[in-house]
Amino acid sequence: MKVRIERDLLGEMELPSNVYWGIHTERARKNFRVSRYRVNPTLIRAMAMVKKACCEANFELGYLGEKKAKAICLACDELIDGKLLEQFPVDALQGGAGTSTNMNVNEVIANRAIEILNGKKGDYSIVHPLQDVNLHQSTNDTYPTAIKIACIYELRSLNQAIARLQGAFQKKEKEFAGIVKIGRTELQEAVPITLGTEFSAFAEAISRDRWRTFKCEERLRVVNLGGTAVGTGLTAPRDYIFLVIEKLRDITGLGLTRGENVMGETANVDPFVEVSGIMKAHASNIIKISNDLRSLNLLGEIKLPAVQAGSSIMPGKVNPVMLECAMQVGIKVMANDLIVTEAASRGTFQINEFLPLLAHAILESMDMLIDTNVALTGYVKGIKAVPERCKEYVDKSPIIVTAFLPEIGYEKAEEILGEFSSSGKKNIREFLEEKLGKELVERVLSPYRLTALGYRRKDE
Repeated sequence: MKVRIERDLLGEMELPSNVYWGIHTERARKNFRVSRYRVNPTLIRAMAMVKKACCEANFELGYLGEKKAKAICLACDELIDGKLLEQFPVDALQGGAGTSTNMNVNEVIANRAIEILNGKKGDYSIVHPLQDVNLHQSTNDTYPTAIKIACIYELRSLNQAIARLQGAFQKKEKEFAGIVKIGRTELQEAVPITLGTEFSAFAEAISRDRWRTFKCEERLRVVNLGGTAVGTGLTAPRDYIFLVIEKLRDITGLGLTRGENVMGETANVDPFVEVSGIMKAHASNIIKISNDLRSLNLLGEIKLPAVQAGSSIMPGKVNPVMLECAMQVGIKVMANDLIVTEAASRGTFQINEFLPLLAHAILESMDMLIDTNVALTGYVKGIKAVPERCKEYVDKSPIIVTAFLPEIGYEKAEEILGEFSSSGKKNIREFLEEKLGKELVERVLSPYRLTALGYRRKDE
C-alpha cells in the first residue's frame, strides 16, 4: 500500500496515500476505538456549511486568495452533497470537545481542494487544513454551530414525518367515527365512547408533538460562530466576525443569528437539553399510543396489519412487531435524553467537553424518530376496525347504564342494574331496551350523543 508521511507536534506518521484525512484524524482514529459509532452524516454536512461560510467571509475580506477559496468552497460543496462520507472514520465518542471531527473536516476539505488545484494529497503548501480551511475559527465555535444546524434540519424532517402520522390517525378517526365501543380506565371498563374518538386522542397527542418540534427550532438559531476559543473572538478580525454569520445564513437558508453574549453561547449548551426534552415527550406519546394499539388488538376491537410471521415454533402466530419496535425506539430516545442532559451539565467554565456524546445522542434520537414516524404512518393506515367485537363489549357491559343517568337518574339506574344482575341475562343493552324502550336506548347510545361535549337539557 502506498503511503505518505505527515507531521505534527508529536512527530511523524504514515497514512495511506489515497485517503483524504490527515495526521490529526489518523491519531484520533487510532485513539478513539471505543463505540464503533460514526459521526452523524448530517453533522458532517453542517460542518461543511460552516467551513464554506468561513471561507467565503475570509475571501470577501481579503484573508484568502480567490484560487484557494474557490477550491475550498468546491470541496465544501461536495461534502454538503453527501460525498466523501467514507473519509470520516473517527469514533463519534471522541475526546476533545469535537476537535477531532473539526480536524477531520479540515483535512478532508484541504486535501480535496488540493486535488482540485491539481496537487497531491498532503501537500499543505497548496491548501493548509489549519491556516486556510480553519482560518479565524476554533472547534469551540464551529462545532457547536454545526450541531445546531444539523439539529434544525433534522427537526424539520421530523416535523414533516410527525405531521404525516397525525394525518394517518385523523383519517382513522373519521373512518371509525360511527363505531360505538366501551371506554376503559385503569384497565377496567368505563363509559361508552366511539373508536373514532379514541383515535382522535392519538391524533391530538401527535399534533402537540408536531407543534413542539416546529416551535423548538427557534431555540437553536442562536449560534456562537465568530467567538473562536471561548467566545471573545480572540484571533478573529472584527469584520470577519460580523460577516461570517451572514454568509452562514445564506448557505444554510436558516434564520441563524449570533448570540448577544457569545461567551454564554460557547460555555452553555442548555438549548440542546430543551430540544431533547421535546424528543422525549414525543417518545413517551409513541410508547403510550403503541401500547394502546397493541391492547386494542388483543381485545379484538381492531386488527393490526400482519407484516411478518411472529413465531419460529407456533404456526400462524402474528405479533405486533412494528409497535414493539416503536416502543423500543421510544425507550432509546428517553435514554438519549438523559445522555444529553448529563453531557450538557458536565461542561466546565468556557467549554463543554462532552459535545461529541451530546451530538451523537440528540441526532440519533431525531434520526430514529423520523424513521419511526414514517414506519408508523404506513402501519396505522392498515389498521382495521372490528365493529362486531366493539358492539359485543358494549352490549355486555353494565357500565353503559351510566350514559342513561341524565334520563332516568341514579336511583333508577341502580334499580335496573340490580334487576339485571339477578336476572342471569348477559346482554345489558337488550335488557335496557326492554325496560326503557329501544328508541331511548338507541338515542342515548348513538355515536353523536356519546361524543357530544356534555348533554343538552330537555328544555334546550
